[in-house]
Amino acid sequence: MLKEAIYHRPKNNFAYAYNEQTLHIRLRTKKADVPYVNLIYGDPYDWDETDWQAQRKPMELEITDNLFDYWIAEIAPPYRRLRYGFELFSENETLVYTEKGFFNEAPIDDTGYYFCFPYLNEADVFKAPDWVKNTIWYQIFPERFANGNTNLNPHGTLPWASTEPTRTNFFGGDFQGIINHLDHLVDLGINGIYLTPIFKAYSNHKYDTIDYMEIDPQFGDKNTFKKLVQKCHDKGIRVMLDAVFNHSGYYFPPFQDVLEKDEASTYKDWFHIREFPIKTEPKPNFDSFAFTSHMPKLNTKNPEVKAYLLDVATYWIKEFDIDGWRLDVANEVDHQFWRDFRTAVKTVKPDAYILGEIWHDSMPWLQGDQFDAVMNYPFTMASLDYLADQKITAKQFANQMVNVLSSYPKNVNEVAFNLLGSHDTARVLTLCENDKQRAKLLYVLQLSFMGTPCIYYGDEIGMTGGNDPACRKCMVWDKAAQDLDLKSFIKKIILLRKTEAAFGNYGEFSFVEANEDTNHLIYSKKNTDDTIFIGINPSDRSVQMTVDGSFQHKQAKNLWTGYEMELKADSLIMKLEANSFLIVKVSD
Repeated sequence: MLKEAIYHRPKNNFAYAYNEQTLHIRLRTKKADVPYVNLIYGDPYDWDETDWQAQRKPMELEITDNLFDYWIAEIAPPYRRLRYGFELFSENETLVYTEKGFFNEAPIDDTGYYFCFPYLNEADVFKAPDWVKNTIWYQIFPERFANGNTNLNPHGTLPWASTEPTRTNFFGGDFQGIINHLDHLVDLGINGIYLTPIFKAYSNHKYDTIDYMEIDPQFGDKNTFKKLVQKCHDKGIRVMLDAVFNHSGYYFPPFQDVLEKDEASTYKDWFHIREFPIKTEPKPNFDSFAFTSHMPKLNTKNPEVKAYLLDVATYWIKEFDIDGWRLDVANEVDHQFWRDFRTAVKTVKPDAYILGEIWHDSMPWLQGDQFDAVMNYPFTMASLDYLADQKITAKQFANQMVNVLSSYPKNVNEVAFNLLGSHDTARVLTLCENDKQRAKLLYVLQLSFMGTPCIYYGDEIGMTGGNDPACRKCMVWDKAAQDLDLKSFIKKIILLRKTEAAFGNYGEFSFVEANEDTNHLIYSKKNTDDTIFIGINPSDRSVQMTVDGSFQHKQAKNLWTGYEMELKADSLIMKLEANSFLIVKVSD
């Protein structure tokens, strides 16, 4: 056995409380190096006269990539304390791996050799809102969704969709427009809306906030927003707002005060100003978002700034009953602010969803004291690379996904925010070079993956557009110009996610095959009642696969067509047509 590849640490994604009674323990070994692993475990105080009373439990091979195997065991310690180690077997070797290193036999004279999970404290359990697991999100860029009240149009507003979007033009989208089209979302199967910023701002995107306590007048007033939230709730739709707490806008009154008074301003410590007098050109002499002079970075360590922003966070929940916050540029804000933010938000609404925008490894923010989830950009990029851009193989995609899934606890992965496109990226159909079949394969993958999926407005009807600002076109409401076939397809996949528990978030995910030669992918979602196999074939030739297993006295059904399928006692035949998919449910 390659000892250098064997790894465990007694925290984070390798040892964590899945719920108030259950621990998950993970171990990493070299790929295909260790065929069998036992977890050695017991209460540290459970002894007979001389020996520790340890037990053994076989670990399951959870997932594997091109380098490593990941093993997992689920334990419910009766006294919520645990000492544990690992017993690893190969053809000619047995090793015991503990916190003190490797041994030929399991030490039983001293529990100090073993890894320690001191106590399963309920307060330490990562808890995200349960409702998120069943949510299909729909991201709306309010300025471009629908113009429902032309009286609110800003000066210079252009007729709807009369020209291409730019970073400065306006088309008059507003809250009433969203209200007028809620039935479109209900029909699609949406039960969560994520709104990009709605607060008073200078730009059309509103990420340069002027007043966090006021709605931008082009969208409506607070009464209209309250009406929007209430109508959404009446239709079973949750509402999440976008908060920009990393930076303000140029016209934020405290920043304007600093521009006017320099060092004499009482707000000078609200920002990160390196020297006075303050300068914005050619490069700002204060910290800002990406050197952008009109987005000065807020000093969230400052008590006044923190108090103001936490008031903002709770105000919109208390007064308007919003259901969550998406946090822009979340990784550039200090961790203590986010801890205080979570405490403030959860005190007002315990089941509010807190979502951070972080593009990289996010474990430091996902330990139960800050965020409920992050935007799952590793999933986004790997999915697009595999099916849209066709830059990586099925095997490479599977390896990347194993890396993501093994990087976090299961209860974190269950609420990860899985998106394919957004206001920051080119649209799905454009990335697929207008190949609708490739886009359909992406939606099958997204909506069958663990986590909570999000559809960017207009993608469901085949809207196109490159990177910002081209991805921010006006929503197409003329049905004759909508791709109703694509909408019907996505609607059917969403319904499948809602009606088949294993297909959604209540099935254990596992890769069955990722073939580099034919480039097809098969994975399964399994619970106590059913196993659903999903096959994706983006190649231009058909593939017939045999999935081995114990299928005696079971039946197989194609969930997309409703037809029964051939099933033998020890195998399932899956024929994947070129550029197509297959969804097969195996049940008693």
